[in-house]
Amino acid sequence: MSNMEKEPMFSMKNIKTLTGPLNKNNPITVQVLGICSALAVTVKLKPAIVMALSVTIVVAVSNLVIAAMRKYIPDRIRIIVQLVVIATLVILVDQFLKAYVFDVSKQLSVFVGLIITNCIIMGRLEAFAMANKPWPSFIDGLGNGGGYGIILIVVAFIRELLGSGTIYGYPVIEKLGIYKTGYENNGMVILPPMALILIGLIIWFQRSRNKELIEK
Repeated sequence: MSNMEKEPMFSMKNIKTLTGPLNKNNPITVQVLGICSALAVTVKLKPAIVMALSVTIVVAVSNLVIAAMRKYIPDRIRIIVQLVVIATLVILVDQFLKAYVFDVSKQLSVFVGLIITNCIIMGRLEAFAMANKPWPSFIDGLGNGGGYGIILIVVAFIRELLGSGTIYGYPVIEKLGIYKTGYENNGMVILPPMALILIGLIIWFQRSRNKELIEK
């Protein structure tokens, strides 16, 4: 019997690997990783979505590559190999963004390059990809990238709506006529500390609904 027959691609174990980081093992709210980019790129929804997709692609593909190579990587240079793989993928993603979404690439600025230092990616390579087969590692990367992306998108949605009155550039507050009531955009929401406050509120909400997370 082949390995594929022994463990289906979408086995319960792999499904848990994919869905765990979306909630009870979220890399931002539970593992408290990747906070810096959450503060920096969530003023608007569009760059937050692009950053979320970029990180998801990099962590998933780098997990896949390292898992496929894990038996051939000498332990003493494994970190160097991991960084080379991540850096290569980040360069490809950066060039793709400059070619097809240049406006967003300019907004993200150096933060795309800083994906190389995102501790979520290095953490997954060390904790999962170096010890598991390629497919589960790819699934793990998708899950952790998705968990990271969900938080970025939620925070960006709130900050853009309350801080600029728009959603993905569309003037929601103006179209609803709320400005006529005397409402003004809250400039404090687009300041970096507000992103940290929103993440803190999300952490509080999540842990209040999942008591087992309180000990983590």
